[in-house]
Amino acid sequence: MIKSYDAIGSIAVLKFRDSTLKEKKEIAKKLLEERKNIKTILEKVEKVKGKLRTIKTKFLAGKKTLETIHRESGCFFKLNIEKCYFSPRMSNDRLEIAKKISGGKVLCLFSGISPYPIIIGKYGKAEKIISIELGRDCNKYAKENVKLNKLENKISVIQGDVKKQIPKLKEKFDYIVMTRPQLKDTFLEDALKVAKQGTIIFYHGFGKELAEIEQQIIQEAENCRRKIKILESWRNGDIAPYTYRFTIMFKVEN
Repeated sequence: MIKSYDAIGSIAVLKFRDSTLKEKKEIAKKLLEERKNIKTILEKVEKVKGKLRTIKTKFLAGKKTLETIHRESGCFFKLNIEKCYFSPRMSNDRLEIAKKISGGKVLCLFSGISPYPIIIGKYGKAEKIISIELGRDCNKYAKENVKLNKLENKISVIQGDVKKQIPKLKEKFDYIVMTRPQLKDTFLEDALKVAKQGTIIFYHGFGKELAEIEQQIIQEAENCRRKIKILESWRNGDIAPYTYRFTIMFKVEN
């Protein structure tokens, strides 16, 4: 029985509940017949883990490959399923953030294969976008995706640790997009170093209660001697039973 599945380009990544290998292969074969755009069926055998948010899969049916090109909101994203974190379920969040960007300079942190920078580049009104990602494989695909979407004149891709790369930046940003992994470090102190009065930050927080996450952000900003104002928040995914991913949009006021 399928617990859930994601279609990423021509690859379907399935999660099963109490199924034998024979049952899994039968389900995979049926899915290939029903979904003509799907060419490869993989089973997700490990949860997303580590700073790079990678997964492990098992091949079940179709063409044996881990690489695909995913289309979203008129943009194209090439990636390797196991080497690069990508969630098609975040498409609404990407578009929502892009449409709120009205100009200026944008910094995207933990940007993976650059879906947020590219969607922002297409639908936002940013003049310049800098994308920072730790993973070398993700950065390779990010650079390819920027070219694929003809945004070389707007997006710059940097490979490296956010904590090491931010001090090298010689400018302040109008918007900062923090699609951070679920780690203890909030990275807010780092982001605030390149935020000016009026900067708007989009922050991914994880937990059961939105109010607790918002209060944590406010307190951490105060610890950095910065004042912020929460503008808007929305839930953009479930990561465990009764535990959610939220996007918190806030403004730096000093």
